[in-house]
Amino acid sequence: MSEPAFDHHHPPAAELVSDCVHCGFCLPTCPTYALWGEEMDSPRGRIYLMGLGLEGEPMTSEMVQHFDACLGCMACVTACPSGVQYHKLIEATRAQVERRFDRGPRDRALRRAIFSVFPYPKRLHALRGPLRAYQATGLNRLLRRSGLLRKVFPALAALETLAPPIERYVRVPERVPAKGRKRGTVGMLLGCVQREFFPGVNAATARVLAAEGFDVIAPSRQGCCGALSTHNGREAEAQSFARELIDTFEATGVEWVVVNAAGCGSAMKEYSDLLADDPAYARKAQDFASRVRDVSEILVEYPSMAIRHPLPVTIAYHDACHLAHAQGVRAQPRALLRDIPELNLREIAESELCCGSAGIYNILQPEAGRELGDRKAHNVLATGASLLVTANPGCLMQVAASIEGQGGEIRLAHTVEVLDASIRGLAAEGVGRVISGN
Repeated sequence: MSEPAFDHHHPPAAELVSDCVHCGFCLPTCPTYALWGEEMDSPRGRIYLMGLGLEGEPMTSEMVQHFDACLGCMACVTACPSGVQYHKLIEATRAQVERRFDRGPRDRALRRAIFSVFPYPKRLHALRGPLRAYQATGLNRLLRRSGLLRKVFPALAALETLAPPIERYVRVPERVPAKGRKRGTVGMLLGCVQREFFPGVNAATARVLAAEGFDVIAPSRQGCCGALSTHNGREAEAQSFARELIDTFEATGVEWVVVNAAGCGSAMKEYSDLLADDPAYARKAQDFASRVRDVSEILVEYPSMAIRHPLPVTIAYHDACHLAHAQGVRAQPRALLRDIPELNLREIAESELCCGSAGIYNILQPEAGRELGDRKAHNVLATGASLLVTANPGCLMQVAASIEGQGGEIRLAHTVEVLDASIRGLAAEGVGRVISGN
């Protein structure tokens, strides 16, 4: 007789499963249902499968396929009138899958490679030189045009396509003093991909916070926040990263911990759940999580001190899923951008639909990720904006790859880079990174 799908270590909670009344309000907002129209690839379909697992049904490869296809974008949480906590259900389910399901050798190898590099900034840093050299040869463009890699190894093709142009490395000092009247002291998460492939975002974040009266503490020894591990069911690994980060910032005595990457902020705000069973860290995690703020939240919470200079540019703002849906942060970035004189903000059609990045989803599920990326890129280009602004490195890489693939042209920037340019009085033409498929 086959074992039941779930063991007794934090299976998806039966009471949360029963909250779903199968009304279908989640269906239009679910990216995979929008792509395929399959019931089992919708939130309520996956909840139904979780219910079967709780009743003792075995964990089959078909069941896992539907769980794996979920982006974890949490658009269904926003749409649900019954308040179903799908995010808790899918994360609990994924932890069960990682412990109890025997993946094929190719899938195991890919996941092992990803998680041996992505959550480690020093290892990512070591890739900067070889990647810059590879991009300089022009082989990347040749390989993409040929389509060969995509046919042979689609996951590797997706990873190659997503790699951003390597920009000049900027190291954020451990302490950036406030300018003018000091309002407080904040810690700053440097991140992994953000730190190594978008260092200009971190530098802009520190400058903006300092210009608004905050001492910024950015410990160089800080590691990964554990977001990728959390969202992919690697519970023990995520807990280890969380403990280390809590210890790092606990020693600084900061009032807030500011984050400029949506996925990281979402995971850090849930540390109290992640470490609830740890007697040594449960209280620490709760205190830490209560002090985590997205950079847009902290900037809106305090009246602006730094003068905003005009920035005549038309931008399209893309809601990163783990900022809008998981954290409920939508109005704050828009308010900051609208405060900039002469800036024209345009909304994107199907704004609730994920771009297909979703952490490492676009590598593990390259075809679905590409379809969603192309759909988002089409809607972005339709706005006619010259600059796309968002708040997550994964979104920046995903949309850039899709726009380039469609032959479009636009500049991409993080929200704080736009604020930084306005505060410093820079020209609008210099904001962001140019993406061109021509």
